[in-house]
Amino acid sequence: MSVLELIGRTPMVRLERIHPRIYAKCEHLNPGGSVKDRLALAIVRAAEAEGQLHPGSTMVEATAGNTGLGLALLAAVRGYRLVCVLPEKMSEDKRVALRAAGAEVVVTPNAPLDSPDNFRNVAARLAREKGWFLTDQFAHPANPRIHEETTGPEVLEQVPEVAAFVAGAGTGGTLTGVGRFFRRARPSLRIVLADPVGSGLAHWLETGVPGPDGAYQLEGIGSSQPPPNLDRDSLDEVEVVSDQESFAMTRRLIRQEGLLVGGSSGTAVAAACRVVERVEGPVVALLADSWDRYLSRRWLVEGD
Repeated sequence: MSVLELIGRTPMVRLERIHPRIYAKCEHLNPGGSVKDRLALAIVRAAEAEGQLHPGSTMVEATAGNTGLGLALLAAVRGYRLVCVLPEKMSEDKRVALRAAGAEVVVTPNAPLDSPDNFRNVAARLAREKGWFLTDQFAHPANPRIHEETTGPEVLEQVPEVAAFVAGAGTGGTLTGVGRFFRRARPSLRIVLADPVGSGLAHWLETGVPGPDGAYQLEGIGSSQPPPNLDRDSLDEVEVVSDQESFAMTRRLIRQEGLLVGGSSGTAVAAACRVVERVEGPVVALLADSWDRYLSRRWLVEGD
């Protein structure tokens, strides 16, 4: 068995102490520590099938860290080189983990999407100039497709009476894919975006126009512009959550439920706590990544 066969089929747990009608999809228990293992596997398989990757190829990705770690698993098993481009906002823990996993790390300024220094633009430029394969998690169709084919069906199998699904959006692939699955399987289910205060996505979902771009500490979710893989038609509603509420909920997940997760998991569960009060039936919140990416962050222990 390869480590790649351990990706997916993650457990579902009930949050007994936080709210007994909220269930957590434990994507932090994927072998690379996050939900992004799924899209990394899907994109690499698609690229191999299309002849875009060959032994010794170099992959490059713009990542908040998690997709990079998923791709590092693929690079190790398949024999590829990996270059990860991260904005400087991302934790030192992620840089250390990526380098330990064999990736080369390029750190860029926290620049907006219209800047050539933005991490996504830098990754695309490196791919063009060096002839590397851009895995392109923000736009590659294999990203939402893998969630439509695997994550959505798993949620329905594990919680058959699920009434709502809540997650943050980084690339948008998880919400889009799960939303597309449930549009067919159960159209009444609510797909809810959990968005940080400061992100422009909440306003975009409600009006079609991105909101003002503000600063926030949460990593890996939210954006000033909707990524190509975030399909507005797959979403039903949005809950906006502050950094403080997200981090407080993350500490509760760790200390009251024993779930060793990162900040965006707190965002999803905080949003789910609101959603569960207005729907009948269980609510599933996605726990996107593990706490080991944030051990150097003060918010992990603040509030004591």
